[in-house]
Amino acid sequence: MAAISKTVKRLSEISIKDYINPYSHLIWPDRLEESDWFTSPELISVYGTRWYEELSDTEKRRLSFYEAVNFFSLNIHGEKSLIEGLAARLYKRGNDEISPYLHHFLDEENKHMVYFGTFCMKYAGKVYPDKKLVFPREHAPGEEDFLFFARVLIFEEIVDFYNVTMARDERLAGLARQINLLHHRDEARHLVFGRLIVKELFERYAPAWPAETLGGVRDYLKSYLAATWKEYYNPAVYRDAGSESPYELMQETLQAESSREHRERVSKGCVEFLIENGILVEEPSL
Repeated sequence: MAAISKTVKRLSEISIKDYINPYSHLIWPDRLEESDWFTSPELISVYGTRWYEELSDTEKRRLSFYEAVNFFSLNIHGEKSLIEGLAARLYKRGNDEISPYLHHFLDEENKHMVYFGTFCMKYAGKVYPDKKLVFPREHAPGEEDFLFFARVLIFEEIVDFYNVTMARDERLAGLARQINLLHHRDEARHLVFGRLIVKELFERYAPAWPAETLGGVRDYLKSYLAATWKEYYNPAVYRDAGSESPYELMQETLQAESSREHRERVSKGCVEFLIENGILVEEPSL
């Protein structure tokens, strides 16, 4: 991993310089203004559907709150899994060069959970449950580490698009913008590290994998990308926002051409990276 040692050192220095106390940096009002937006309208999962267009402006803003709770919930679950995986790789044999940065990675992901968890519990009284299932299995040499960091990269690439868009959106409540901005500041470093480690691990281990293993890895990543996107279309959100047919609405929205185009647009950078580095050989169906 000598090729990434310089980048890891630089990212660690920036993490120290940009350190933020998550318990004192944000101001949490006792209540939120119901007239505020909490998700950019264009990023609301059902944006453009007939159901969305029939909502009043007040109802759209209420929906934007529950969409924010879902987005923050997805981040909580993703970061819980990420923290477990990073902790397991601290000082693991062969990780000497990256372990110092993994400490910063862990610290920053924990801070993110403070932001997201506080918002969800203080203002919604809940975190939407995790729907992903993980089944243990045997792995080829290097496969488990590669898939872990590849999952992290895919998840964070999508999330960061949302963070950047909403941090800049002046229509949103200040607290929502701040949370997205703080998350992006750290994630920008995580994505640099993620692309480097995923590329390095693939180049190191993939040449020795049997064709069956390599094909399985590619199928898994395509399925993971699709499964990650599906969680953005949460029927519990639609029910909380007043839909009488939340599951039908989810299916309708998932299959809409505009929704597919949105997923492809947001995923474009990540998919291009995976294809350019030979990790995928074709664009996944989203």
